[in-house]
Formats: sequence, structure tokens, C-alpha cells
Amino acid sequence: METSIATTIVLPLSLAIIMIGMGMSLTIKDFKRVLIYPKATFLGSFNQIIMLPLIGFLLVSAFPMDPVMAVGFMIIVACPGGVTSNLITHVAKGDIALSVTLTAISSFVTILTIPLIISYSISHFMGDGEAVVQLPILKTILQVVVITVIPIMIGMSIRHFKTEFAERMDRPMRIASTVIFIVILVGIILANRDILVDSIKKVGLIAAGLNVLTMSLGYFTARIFKLNTRQSISIMIENGVQNGTLAIVIATTILLQPEMSVPAAVYSLMMFVSGGFAMWFFGRRKEEV
Repeated sequence: METSIATTIVLPLSLAIIMIGMGMSLTIKDFKRVLIYPKATFLGSFNQIIMLPLIGFLLVSAFPMDPVMAVGFMIIVACPGGVTSNLITHVAKGDIALSVTLTAISSFVTILTIPLIISYSISHFMGDGEAVVQLPILKTILQVVVITVIPIMIGMSIRHFKTEFAERMDRPMRIASTVIFIVILVGIILANRDILVDSIKKVGLIAAGLNVLTMSLGYFTARIFKLNTRQSISIMIENGVQNGTLAIVIATTILLQPEMSVPAAVYSLMMFVSGGFAMWFFGRRKEEV
């Protein structure tokens, strides 16, 4: 996928719409839930913000991979959970309040962790050659704030001042966000169809392994720490369902490296498969165990 008006204007605007929709589903109470569910919130955040990038780094380092693809992988694992995770959690009968709280927390914390993880990954995997991509950390933090935090704050303001409107638009915005994400994903696939089969061969196994490992880690660590089934489902999904749109925007708009968006597209395919399985498997249960 080459840099074009789609990657410089359409993608950032699409992400802004998604993040405004996320903000319209949030209230201050969502952040106060950290005090209500301290163990679940800490465990879910630790798994997503620390363990997910660590597992991703170990997997990418363990297998021979093109440096550009390796950095692309680290972009997706550095990103927070997306609105899709809340939708999947709802259908899978997880704890929606916890899911929203974890998404909100990771969206703000990753303002700092995304530039640091990506900067280190570029240095580690691409070295000091002429093709090294430059990532000014402070500038990147500001860019991430502009494309994520500000739209979220706008959405939260709409929720605060126009509560009825926000509640009425909740379901349409979630559907619209999911549709936009799918359209972007399909666009990436079509734009890279010539290399996609080869890319799946190269990174598909790692993407699937990463997704299965992180979701399994989320669920079983939650059970080990004696969280209930609904909380365990939420943490599992938040661990495995990332903000693919943000990853694609970072690769194409901030780094100006469209090839780096391919791992995000492949991983997104994998997380839709695992997310669909989670919705079917957990959504059909009658009572919480």
C-alpha cells in the first residue's frame, strides 16, 4: 500500500471517528472502576501493556523475519485495545464495565509506551543503516495525543453535555466503528494482495501464535488470581484484540512506512477469528461458572 490521500487523510479521519465513538461510551465512572476492581484492572492492564509487547518481541526475535515486518509487529502489540474488544466482550457475556475500563486506561497509558516501544524496535531490528526510520519520541507522543486522546475527550464531552444523544448513538457508533475498521482492513488486504499471501506465510504463524498466547495468558492468569468468569473473559479479549486502525495509521501516517501495516492487517484477521470463536464459545453459556 503506497502513501496516498487515503493514508494521509482518510485513515486519520476514520480513526478520529472511531475514537470519538469510544469517548462517547466513556464516563468518569469508568476510570473510578480502577478502585472498584483493583485486582482485575491491574492484571488486565499489566497483561496488555507489559506482557503483550514482551511476548510479541520474543516471538518476533525467535523467528527470522524482515526488519520492516518485525517493526510492524511491534506496532500492533504496542497499541491499546480497540472498540471492537468491547463489542466482542458484550457478545461473549464478559464484564463490559471492566472491558471499557481497560480500554480507556490502555488508550491513555500507551500515549507514552507506543513511541518508546516502537523507537526501541526500530533501533533493535533495523539497526543504524541508511534505511533506518526516524521516530522523534516527543513529536510522536503529540501525534498520538492528537489522533487518539483529543477525539476521546471530544466524545466524552459529548457524553457529558448530551447524555441522551450519546446513549442513543452508542450502538450505531459501535457498529460504525466496526464497519470502518473492517473497510480499512479490507482496503489494506486489497492494496497488498500481491504480497499478502507471502506475508501470511512469513508472519501468519507468528500472528496466530501471538494472538492465542496472549488471549490464553489473559484468561488463565485471571482464573489463577480467582477472578470470576466474566472478568476473565474481558481480560482475555482485551489482551488479544488490539486497535488495528491505530496501528495502521501509525505505520502509514506517522512513520510513512505503509509496508509496516501488513503485520497489523494479518494480526487483525487472526483476532477476528479468535474473537468470533470467543463470542460463540462463551456467548452460548447459560450461567456464569
